[in-house]
Amino acid sequence: MWPEWRDWELELSAHVEKRMKDRYLEITYRKGKPVAAYLYLPRQPRAKVRRTSKAAEGVLIDYDKAGKPMGMEISAPAHVSWEAIKKVVVALNLPPISEEELAPLRAV
Repeated sequence: MWPEWRDWELELSAHVEKRMKDRYLEITYRKGKPVAAYLYLPRQPRAKVRRTSKAAEGVLIDYDKAGKPMGMEISAPAHVSWEAIKKVVVALNLPPISEEELAPLRAV
């Protein structure tokens, strides 16, 4: 049996809902080194990943149940080129990604 909290209905703040409408990059560090990155794509609140597919070396795309891309997993940010990320964005028919959006990867 699942714990009771698993079925709780959560309310999303206006800030969280706004973030779901915007594209943004998040990088995870361990011991000062980047270990992963995730490019969040615009998505519906409460949307869940239904499948994941490889888009390029070190890049996976998460899709919702309708087949719409929800996010891009970058498994080794120090080894995936900006050009590879840009090509995947174009292949997904998303608006072009700017250097500014990818700027956090410069520190990698």
